[in-house]
Amino acid sequence: MTSEIISILGYFNDSNYYLINKNTLVDTGTGEFSDYLFSKLRENGVEPDDIELIINTHCHFDHIGGNYAFPNAKIAVHRLDAVSMRNKDTLGTGGSAFLINDGANSRVDIELEDGDEISGFKVIHTPGHTKGGICLWDGENLISGDTIFAGGGVGRMDIGGDYKDMKNSVEKLLELDIKNIYPGHGPIVENNGKDHIKLSYSML
Repeated sequence: MTSEIISILGYFNDSNYYLINKNTLVDTGTGEFSDYLFSKLRENGVEPDDIELIINTHCHFDHIGGNYAFPNAKIAVHRLDAVSMRNKDTLGTGGSAFLINDGANSRVDIELEDGDEISGFKVIHTPGHTKGGICLWDGENLISGDTIFAGGGVGRMDIGGDYKDMKNSVEKLLELDIKNIYPGHGPIVENNGKDHIKLSYSML
């Protein structure tokens, strides 16, 4: 069974945000534009306090920076990226490269593992961009974080990433019959997601 996914395009340096089933938010951007995010949630009939769960696709500051704006929500991230968040490791979160201190977003309530089920999605561990990067898969839709993007792009590998891990992760995604891709940045892919995965793999 597929989930209701509402896409909110990221503003400026923010990642995209995805609202699932009106109570779960995937990624929260840098936190600089929380008013924008709040307004988009309200356009979809959701108050910020309605968000019960935040799933971070990885620990980089442009995806976790707005976590603090949802104090009542539980924060879920892969176990390996939880380490950087809890240790306020600005190198691991990418914050130091952009002179950003994201220590306010060190809370992690749920450590995810490959194969976990959360909010109707299966967690797929896809390291390469970070050690604990994940994608979320519901049998049709892939929320891909910064693992892959539309048009064959993949996440940068120079801030806690690894080329071999990325290639293995994209190869792993080739096994799925992906229809739609909801990436961490840029446009959504509709109906031919698998073709974009193949292109990503061929370009690695």
